[in-house]
Amino acid sequence: MSGGMIKVLLAEDQSMVREALAALLGLEDDIEVVAQVARGDEVLAAARAHDIDVALLDIEMPGATGIEAAAQLHKELPGLKLVVLTTFGRPGYLRSAMEAGADAFLVKDAPAAQLAEAVRKVLAGERVIDPTLAAAALAGGANPLTDREREVLRAAADGSTNAELAAALHLSQGTVRNYLSTAIQKLAVRNRAEAVRTAREKGWL
Repeated sequence: MSGGMIKVLLAEDQSMVREALAALLGLEDDIEVVAQVARGDEVLAAARAHDIDVALLDIEMPGATGIEAAAQLHKELPGLKLVVLTTFGRPGYLRSAMEAGADAFLVKDAPAAQLAEAVRKVLAGERVIDPTLAAAALAGGANPLTDREREVLRAAADGSTNAELAAALHLSQGTVRNYLSTAIQKLAVRNRAEAVRTAREKGWL
């Protein structure tokens, strides 16, 4: 940290929200937002270019999700502290964020002072998790889907046929059908569209 200032990267695709967050954090004496990006796939390059201490990552972004960006940063810049922000209290997101190496998981509409405090706490080596999100995650239970089932469901989200999915994922059509039917059974729904919707709502995709 140069001169005691905490250098922050802000990744958020909605410019109004991003600018508001940057302005509010900029009011803190010890925090400086040195980089802003609107896409998940621009995070790593921006983090490298600006020698930052903490990355604030929104989950829903084009290019890559905040969780994917967090995993990339955790691997490439292991010393960097990662704060994941969400508007959605989806229980599966918390687990995914922690698995990706996040140090904090907060709702986006938390007061700026709370966000600033979280930035300081993660730099001091603490973990910060929004208590309501933590409670929802515990109540939501573990993700029942395997990585493969999630991969097939994600690919099926755009309405692809089994043949198209098989070609895209280098699997046989029978295998694709098996993964989909197992996922549908596990999620206790009637069809793949409902399976995709349910898994998304729980943050399991």
